[in-house]
Amino acid sequence: MLVTGLALGLAACAGTPAAEQSVEPVEPAEIVVIAHRGASGYLPEHTLAAYQLAIDMGADFIEPDLVMTSDGVLVARHDPWLSDSTDIADHPEFADRRTTLTSPEGVEMTDWFVWDFTYEEIRTLRARQARAGRDTSHDGEYQIPSFEDILSLAMRHCHPSDYANPAMGSEVNLGIYPETKWPTDHNERGLDMAGAIEGALLTARKDYTCQLPTYIQSFEDGILRDLSERDSMADYTLVQLVYPEGYALDGAPSYALEDIAEYADGVGPFKSLLFDLRTGEATDYARRARALGLEVHTWTLRDDDIAPGFESPQAEIEALLEAGATGIFTDFPDTGRAAVDNWLAAQD
Repeated sequence: MLVTGLALGLAACAGTPAAEQSVEPVEPAEIVVIAHRGASGYLPEHTLAAYQLAIDMGADFIEPDLVMTSDGVLVARHDPWLSDSTDIADHPEFADRRTTLTSPEGVEMTDWFVWDFTYEEIRTLRARQARAGRDTSHDGEYQIPSFEDILSLAMRHCHPSDYANPAMGSEVNLGIYPETKWPTDHNERGLDMAGAIEGALLTARKDYTCQLPTYIQSFEDGILRDLSERDSMADYTLVQLVYPEGYALDGAPSYALEDIAEYADGVGPFKSLLFDLRTGEATDYARRARALGLEVHTWTLRDDDIAPGFESPQAEIEALLEAGATGIFTDFPDTGRAAVDNWLAAQD
């Protein structure tokens, strides 16, 4: 199987203007700004430079998407194929490593896939801007980081309150928000993503004597259910990502919020589940999720790709907060930070 998505069958009820929603008020500390793939609006995504820039811009969490090399190392890429975000096509030594896979819909994909390369081979690649229309001047400058590299960066910003020794730590209160990408497909190749993530997090906690605030997200419920049953993962927050209604691939499961609440602590809905993209009219999705004790972290906010019903990225973010979101994933963490802070100030 190539990919499994999760859609919500009864995802969005009839819209109601956000101002008329009976959504529980959100305490300021509960709203988080998540740097989607780092500050990916400015630098090539999933690089240490993009994560550091996001930290400097005031992100509460940095988000690495995780895939695995053939020798079991977790690295940060949005997809298992490599041509979109790296210079692998410029490496003649890898020319014969392209393979073709067939998706569940019968679509053939020919590319270089991360699970066919060792970690040392991946380290020879350099990152490129993956999204059309963005700055490409930093293409070729940065290596592909491992999850261990990212944890090391994040741990340098561990807040004193997260240490056993409060005298240690940084003034920045940072967390990490990894996403498991295609765990079933990795498992089919003998790569245990759940075990690798568990091992990396527990090792980092031991090595740095810090409990970094951590969310683990996935579109696949199986890995979240697995992690939820591991005693060692009890301190980590699990988030079920949710596609917009009708977007799921053929054969993908569909769960109600009540089902998600049995194994996850939060839900990550695409923004169209919280409001109408054209009008900004809110749904009751966030209210229903929060009534079940679920956090609501919505995606993806982009300054260069705002929903058609809004005149500015800030207005779009504010509408999502009005609709009940408790966190936003954004490629532009500086915009997200300013919009969230301004919205919170207006609530006083």
